[in-house]
Amino acid sequence: MKKMILTAVAVAAMFSAKAQDTWSVDKAHSSVNFSITHLVISEVDGQFKSFDGKVVSKSPDFVGAEISFTVDVNSISTDNDMRDKHLKSDDFFNAAKFPAMTFKSTSFTKVSGNKYALTGDLTIRDVTKRVKFDVTYGGTVKDGYGNTKSGFKAKMVINRFDYGLKWNALTEAGGATVGQDVTITLNVELAKNRK
Repeated sequence: MKKMILTAVAVAAMFSAKAQDTWSVDKAHSSVNFSITHLVISEVDGQFKSFDGKVVSKSPDFVGAEISFTVDVNSISTDNDMRDKHLKSDDFFNAAKFPAMTFKSTSFTKVSGNKYALTGDLTIRDVTKRVKFDVTYGGTVKDGYGNTKSGFKAKMVINRFDYGLKWNALTEAGGATVGQDVTITLNVELAKNRK
């Protein structure tokens, strides 16, 4: 009897493993972007050019998927070398000491239709906080080479002061030179790993 139970557990584990798909970020068709207000009157955009991520899902609609993402802070680009250097300094990211930002999901749930909520822990510098992305699922298709691809757009707003990115200066009128809230937008195309 014990042998039968062990066999049943082993078979169940095999089926569970087979039902699980792993997806990698297609970096050529993905981007990590941010925007922040400048002088209260306009916005400055930037992006991180080097990043990686993995999604492990047991269902085709990705509900309950486990998601992890890493961003190379040194790859920051705002099309201004002096500003990028300042952003890498201890006034902001301190990229020399904290070269990576990381995200690890705690839940991925469907809200309605193709709208999802992604909750997880975001670490910037030495601070980790629970955050929530609003996610739009674009769908899943096969490309011309037979690869299965899925597309997502994820967006959220964080307070940069919460993560120790506290540099600021006041304008002549008393407003902040750099805004407090940062809008983060990820456009992600995933490629299903072949088994």
